[in-house]
Amino acid sequence: MKHSKTLFCIFVLSFVLISCGQKQQSSSSESSEAMQVDELLSNAEALVGKTVIVDGVCTHVCQHGGRKLFLMGSDDTQTIRIEASDEIGSFDQEAVNCMVEVKGTLVEERIDEAYLMDWETKLAAQTAEKHGDGEAGCATEQKAQKETPANTEQERIDNFRKRIAERNEKEGKNYLSFYFIEAESYKIM
Repeated sequence: MKHSKTLFCIFVLSFVLISCGQKQQSSSSESSEAMQVDELLSNAEALVGKTVIVDGVCTHVCQHGGRKLFLMGSDDTQTIRIEASDEIGSFDQEAVNCMVEVKGTLVEERIDEAYLMDWETKLAAQTAEKHGDGEAGCATEQKAQKETPANTEQERIDNFRKRIAERNEKEGKNYLSFYFIEAESYKIM
């Protein structure tokens, strides 16, 4: 009888230890699961500089070098830019219209008056980096930044100045924040 009680106690203790170990494993694997684009954007300020994993529908891969990819969340107002690291090189055009998971560091890009003046200087010297097919640049990037449609880069700059002035008046911040991910890896799902 003592022997069977000892075996029963060992069995119960083993079961409890195994169960606890499984709970720890599942909670640690949950923390490494990918976020959705909407969740990432709503928590972006707190995640700057951290490694994140996000998935969404790829709406665009820039055709000029393939160094940028855009992931959409619940709708086209929830979009984040992904930039390829040197290890990746460029994104595969086959990612468009597919679910894509990206791992990388979340970066904040601030657009302020100094940024806009530098952009204008580069435009005047014709050394500004070209994106997209039109004079206003990449339409997908403009949409990701919730920009008012513009026909030229100068019009985009003017629109940014208006938005900065509005934000400064409302929040006391004389810049706009945009977030993107410097990707270290990605996979088409």
